[in-house]
Amino acid sequence: MIPTDPAERDALAGEYVLGTLDARAAAEVARAMETDPALREAVAAWEARLAPLTALAPPEAPPPGLWERIAASLDGPRQAPAVAKSRFLRVWALGASAVAAGLAVLLLVRPAPEQRLMTVLLTQRDQPAWLVEAQGGALRLASLNPQPVPSDRVMQLWALPQGASAPTSLGLIPAEQGRLTVTPSTIRPEPGMLIEITLEPPGGSPTGRPTGPILFIGRLAAARGT
Repeated sequence: MIPTDPAERDALAGEYVLGTLDARAAAEVARAMETDPALREAVAAWEARLAPLTALAPPEAPPPGLWERIAASLDGPRQAPAVAKSRFLRVWALGASAVAAGLAVLLLVRPAPEQRLMTVLLTQRDQPAWLVEAQGGALRLASLNPQPVPSDRVMQLWALPQGASAPTSLGLIPAEQGRLTVTPSTIRPEPGMLIEITLEPPGGSPTGRPTGPILFIGRLAAARGT
């Protein structure tokens, strides 16, 4: 159900654009936009804010000969005689059963794939500043809109799991910004975890807690398709 509260509707529009909604919720938002101009405007606003993300996925050409191999695979031999075809189908069925059994065993013993989490850290003006991706216990950050930092200050990265009383420091962010990978030793990225960047004195916060203003903030959510 589409919320009526403006703040909740705006958050829903942001999740829709980020792709963190499940298939049912995303379809409901898409249907609602057909008759809800305010929701359409909210989605369009989020698309404009997150437009810099497209720069992180440059287009790539398919490998040479790919389309030719696909076309060749579609041009199979003519249909075999009925007897040969029947024998082939029996052999294929036995082989397929064996493969299916093997896959079933693999699915039972193979650990579940790591959930991929994502968020975009926004400024106080809701401008995208950092893309954050978490998988396998590691956090990867990519700067979307580098901003100068005062020479007498540093940026410090923090994580606040749901239910925690205080954020945990994940270290300082290099002055050149760009890209950064962090593997926390005391906490593990999880859905709903807040990721924030604050402005601190040289060397980082002297108290182990944020002392400066929050520059950028976002909440991890499961990426669509995971």
